[in-house]
Amino acid sequence: MSPMHNNTPTTPDRRLGAFLKVTHVLLLIFLAGGLLLVVPAFAQSTEAANTKTGSILGTVVDISDDPILGATVVLQGSAGDRLTEVTNEYGSFAFHHVTAGVACQITVTAEGFAEWTSSIAVEPGQEKTLADVKLRILTVQRAVTVSYSEKEVAAQQFKAEEQQRVLRFVPNLYVTYEPHPEPLTTGMKFHLAYKSLTNPVFFGRVAGWAGVEQAADTPGQWRQGAKGYGKRLGAGFADATTGGLIGNAILPSLLHQDPRYFYEGTGTKKSRALHAILATVICKGDNGATQPNYSALGGSLISYSISTAYYPSSDRNAEHVFRGFGIDMGLHVAGSLAQEFILDKFTSKGKH
Repeated sequence: MSPMHNNTPTTPDRRLGAFLKVTHVLLLIFLAGGLLLVVPAFAQSTEAANTKTGSILGTVVDISDDPILGATVVLQGSAGDRLTEVTNEYGSFAFHHVTAGVACQITVTAEGFAEWTSSIAVEPGQEKTLADVKLRILTVQRAVTVSYSEKEVAAQQFKAEEQQRVLRFVPNLYVTYEPHPEPLTTGMKFHLAYKSLTNPVFFGRVAGWAGVEQAADTPGQWRQGAKGYGKRLGAGFADATTGGLIGNAILPSLLHQDPRYFYEGTGTKKSRALHAILATVICKGDNGATQPNYSALGGSLISYSISTAYYPSSDRNAEHVFRGFGIDMGLHVAGSLAQEFILDKFTSKGKH
């Protein structure tokens, strides 16, 4: 009879298996107990957090109620804390865990739209929804700079001055009624002189002055009669032409001075009279500055100096030059006073 082998585990093996089973059971009991403790604690902490904070939700739209994607929403707290959100394709945004009971400033900005801002506060656990976040299209204000050419404005003013007439037929070219006139160009100065010296009124004035000299028999060497009147008429045309060209065109162009009379029209009669009298010796430069009227003074002296070449030998002296210069300046003063107080009432002013 063969021997029998016993397959039953030994006592130590049974003890080890029992220990492992007990350990496994204890571990399961420990984990279950931990879960029972942690879950209520977590719920309690969450509930406590919710009692101290709230949520702010909203949707950003335009005036057509279309959602605005990419708008920046900033929530600024009183303590300096700052939260930022960007709206999604539906225009929505959300701020969670916002401190309850604290006033916050919410600002919404988007490119092309005016800024939207409001104050807001939430109660503990409250979920507040903003339903009126509507952005208006930003009004674009463009600064338009209007530039102009001084020459163009001067040309328009000059055209108006060319149309100025006393009693509708006597040219009144050498006066400007503009409060801020542009300076004349060289071409305009010569054109004014040409218009003044070729107008029929100019010929009538020279002819009339020659008649006055004929009646006074000056110069005496030319005597009376048609021949004497012809000489006086020719000398008068020469005097007026040289004086007009030199005093109103050549020297003003070279010296950059304005040959026109600047009508004042305001102030006391005394101040206006003084302005008219001083216009004989004081003028405006092309740069707008006040300066001595070298053009009028020099034009008269040069013109009468030239006249000694065609006047009788008895008048070819300094006395003739300064006598004519004095008469010319006196007529200049009288003309300026007439411009300031009389002629403006009878002058038809051109439009530009």
